[in-house]
Amino acid sequence: MPRSYLYVPGDRPRMLAKALDRGADALIVDLEDAVAPGAKETALRGVRDWLEGLPPRPGTGIWVRVNPGPDGLREAARLVGPAALSGLCLAKCPGPQAVQAFHDVLTEREAHLGLPPGGVALSPLLESAGAVLDAPALAAAPRVAHLQAGEADLCAELGMEPRSEDRPELLVVRTTLVLACAAAGIAPPVGPVSTVFRDPAALRSSTRALRRLGYRSRACIHPDQLAVVHEVFTPSAGEVAAARDLVDRFEAAAREGRGVVTGPDGRMVDEAVVRIARRVLAGAPEEEEVSRGHR
Repeated sequence: MPRSYLYVPGDRPRMLAKALDRGADALIVDLEDAVAPGAKETALRGVRDWLEGLPPRPGTGIWVRVNPGPDGLREAARLVGPAALSGLCLAKCPGPQAVQAFHDVLTEREAHLGLPPGGVALSPLLESAGAVLDAPALAAAPRVAHLQAGEADLCAELGMEPRSEDRPELLVVRTTLVLACAAAGIAPPVGPVSTVFRDPAALRSSTRALRRLGYRSRACIHPDQLAVVHEVFTPSAGEVAAARDLVDRFEAAAREGRGVVTGPDGRMVDEAVVRIARRVLAGAPEEEEVSRGHR
C-alpha cells in the first residue's frame, strides 16, 4: 500500500520526466488546480503521451487528477489505454452519481479498446459538505479504491479557520472518511496535503495525528515531505518485532486448541489486538519480511 502520493503539475514536462525518481510511492499528476484553464488541453495531451511511454505499472503507482464535471469525463475517456495508469482522482466530486458517470465512461472506453473492465480505479476528492455527508455511498461506489478530502475547499465552504497543522476542527471529517472506507471494505483514505515542507517536526506531528486516526498514507506537494511521511507510515523494527511476537503467540495457541493467549506483558490478547498486529506486519518494509523468511 502506498504511503505517499506526490502531486505533480500536468503541464510541466520536465517535472513529469523526473517525477518517478523522487522517491514517492505514488504520483498524482494534476490536470486541475495546478494547470491554468487555457493550458488544460495541452497538459492532457502531454500527460497521455508521458503515460504511453512508461512500462506497465512502473514501481510507482500513477494517478491523474481530472477536472470536475463534463471536462473530467472527457479527460477520463482520453486517458484510458496506457497500462501505467493506476487510477483517476476525481476533483470536487459531488456524490456517488458523479462516480457512476465516470465508471460508465471508463467501462465504455475499456470495451472499445478491448481492455479488461475495471483496470482504472477511482479516488473521489470530497471537497464539500454534501460530499462528506455522502462519504459512505462514495466509498461503496464502483471502482473506488479510497477516498480523499480536499480540506482547503471544505474549510472555505464551512467557514472553518484551522489554526494548527493538526486541524482539530476537521476531526469529524477525517474520522468520517476512515469509517466510510472501513465500512466499504476499501483501503483507508489518503491523508490531506500539508503546505509545510521546511518544518519536519510540524509535518511529523500532523502526520502522526493522521496515523492515530487510521490513515496509512498522505498526499504531498513537495518531495521534501516524503521522508517524513514515509517514516511515520512505516512501522519501526520494534513495532514489527512486537507484532510478529503477538501473531506467533496467537497462531501457536490456535494450533494447540487454546483460546486464551497472553502477550509478553502478561495481558490477555484477543482477536482485535491480533488484527492490529497483522496490519502492522502488512505495512512492514519488505526486507523485514524477507529476513524473517530466511531464518
